[in-house]
Amino acid sequence: MNKEDLIKHLSLVEHIEGGYFSETYRSETSIATSRTGSDRSILTSIYYLLTDDRPIDYFHKNQSDILHYFQAGSPITYLVLSPSGKLNKVKLGLNFAHGEVAQLLIPGNHWKAAVLETGEFGLLGESVAPGFDYRDMELGKADYFQDAFPDLWLELAIYVKD
Repeated sequence: MNKEDLIKHLSLVEHIEGGYFSETYRSETSIATSRTGSDRSILTSIYYLLTDDRPIDYFHKNQSDILHYFQAGSPITYLVLSPSGKLNKVKLGLNFAHGEVAQLLIPGNHWKAAVLETGEFGLLGESVAPGFDYRDMELGKADYFQDAFPDLWLELAIYVKD
């Protein structure tokens, strides 16, 4: 399969963070939270695709924990920035001998970005608990990153969509 086949077969649409996605599951059961709107599905899941023409998942953070699962294609490099400013890079893929991991947990309130560095596409699955809600997501802004992480700004700038 190529990227066009995957986009069609999985009914993927462009995502505001970059890449493409489709929601595959949203639990009907919800839980009360202290977040705006309070009730959230217990769990949601999506397919997420980065392609050679949409290779960047721009910095954003979610209030919920998110598990990322490698599915197919080329590996994807994640940049994970903790609230204290510690930057970690992890490659999601199946080449374990080269340090890749098949799944990656991004804790809630950590900034994350991802990039497809080579290949035509990288396909992931993501599970979010409590379930994803756009009210719980924040897109990174250049002014914030420059002020909060001045020593990292030059490295992070390409992954901040403004």
